[in-house]
Amino acid sequence: MPITEVISNAQELTLTVIADYPVPVERLWDAYADPRQIERFWGPKEWPATFTRHDMAVGGESHYHMTGPDGHASRGRFRYLAVEPNHRIEVEDCFADETGAPNEALPSMHMVFRFEGTPTGSRFTSITTFPSLESMEQLVQMGMLEGTRSAMEQIDDVLADLASFAAGCSTEAQLLNDTQVRVSRVIRGTVEQVWRAHHEPALMPRWLTGPHGWTMPVCELARAVGDRYRFEWASDDGSQRFGFEGALLESMAPVREVTTERMIGTDGPATRNELTLVPLREGTLLSLLITYPSKELRDMILGTGMTTGMEASYARLEQLVESAP
Repeated sequence: MPITEVISNAQELTLTVIADYPVPVERLWDAYADPRQIERFWGPKEWPATFTRHDMAVGGESHYHMTGPDGHASRGRFRYLAVEPNHRIEVEDCFADETGAPNEALPSMHMVFRFEGTPTGSRFTSITTFPSLESMEQLVQMGMLEGTRSAMEQIDDVLADLASFAAGCSTEAQLLNDTQVRVSRVIRGTVEQVWRAHHEPALMPRWLTGPHGWTMPVCELARAVGDRYRFEWASDDGSQRFGFEGALLESMAPVREVTTERMIGTDGPATRNELTLVPLREGTLLSLLITYPSKELRDMILGTGMTTGMEASYARLEQLVESAP
């Protein structure tokens, strides 16, 4: 069991949890930075977590829900106040509704996560500060301490599973619910390089072409929130052509942007695409959360071999980034 000490201080309204792990600090940090990994241990064993947003940068947010045995979901939100890679994370943690807005009926908490190296690996320290003694007692009675113990008992398995999250793995699509898919790929390169490759019209046609035999003749980017974009692809023999268009809804360079997307020539509802870039030890974790208007459309798009085309593009992107000065 990794937890070595739990300290409750009613006078300072804090709960401190200390845990030691036989891995480098960078590996432990990556487990918190990668939504695929943190959701494997953030919730208690009986209440597994799903993260539908995880932009771990100052000003960013994480939205998650933990699903109980009876199907009931308990939702939460982090708002990042400080992020010091491999050293410290500071967040405001609160209960939330389905939109990610705070649930004012339940208390929020201030949390600081500290990461430090030790002679045998790394140490994780979590310091939770409550707004009042009543809030502290309420959350402890709700099972916060037991839930924390149960959650942290699962970290060892995640830390040991290096192969599943190594750079160089192909593009992975994970079904989060009936309408949402999270596509993930680690790109060898910095966040700034990957962001630039997504936002320069001279670079995008060099990698965003999917399977061999296609080009990208139209690359019109949205420059500011509210602007529209338009991308078109054509087969080398000229027999096929298609494209997508949409609007830029949110942008927080160089870590997050949200767009709509609809195939040109169709009038159905658009998808919502949330791109997040997070630095990891092996490079940049690119996560694309796609929200479809229906399960049927989601399954139809996935059935076209979408991830195969995306992997071809991301492999090309990685080559472009690695060759950049």
